[in-house]
Amino acid sequence: MLIDYHTHHERCGHAVGTLEQYVQRGIEIGLSQIGLSDHMPLLHVDPATYYPEMAMPMEELPRYVEEAFALKEKYRGQIEVRVGLEGDYIEGWEQEIEKIVKAYPWDYVIGSVHFLGEWDVSDFRQVHNWEGQNVFAVYERYYDAVAKAAKTGFYDIMGHLDVIKRFGNHPDISRQEETIRLEHQALSAVAEAGVAMELNASGLSKPCAEMFPSRRMLEAALQIGIPLTVGSDAHDPLKLSDNLDHARRLLHNIGVRELATFEQRKRTMIPLE
Repeated sequence: MLIDYHTHHERCGHAVGTLEQYVQRGIEIGLSQIGLSDHMPLLHVDPATYYPEMAMPMEELPRYVEEAFALKEKYRGQIEVRVGLEGDYIEGWEQEIEKIVKAYPWDYVIGSVHFLGEWDVSDFRQVHNWEGQNVFAVYERYYDAVAKAAKTGFYDIMGHLDVIKRFGNHPDISRQEETIRLEHQALSAVAEAGVAMELNASGLSKPCAEMFPSRRMLEAALQIGIPLTVGSDAHDPLKLSDNLDHARRLLHNIGVRELATFEQRKRTMIPLE
């Protein structure tokens, strides 16, 4: 059973392709399940004055959900569509996030940390914010937010857990042991919350040239029993499932034999093929 649980679509502004084009592409390449997981609307910044094309407008959210569930029914028997959301965790905005999570009958919600305050650490237009930063201190803030996100109970899957490395910024090698401790603290929070974690293959095409998270973190996650799933983070239907062959191979090599799937917020483990 081939799956891809992380995809983005034209509504978010920085991706292309309709939801239906993604579903049709999934059928074409032989996916058994496709997860539709566009970005949650911006909450803590004004979309009119912030960087453009970051996420779908709030008024599009109900239309996104309605269309996704219609496609789930339309293509039933050809592919299993799962209706999800990548729900940013923003510290201090938990009540607003919870309202969105509870407002719709999601199959799953991905919890991702993109923002440290108003800085989106994953946005190529904002890499200048690294200038003058203590990199280890940024990593401390980031992994603290990941742990807090996991503890909210809002999410079913934690997304691209070490995306902080996306642009190749790493703490000094002299702080490697402390960095590993930060990773393990975040992973422990994920395990204690009982949520799954994705292996996001998109990092292979980014400056860091490594999937999210690293093999080191995957092995640590496996040791403490965190269920894993996979996502391409495609922003174009033609990129659907990109590098997931590498992701599945890596998971198999470290001893993973099952992947997490979701429907109506309930997790089912399927064989890793």
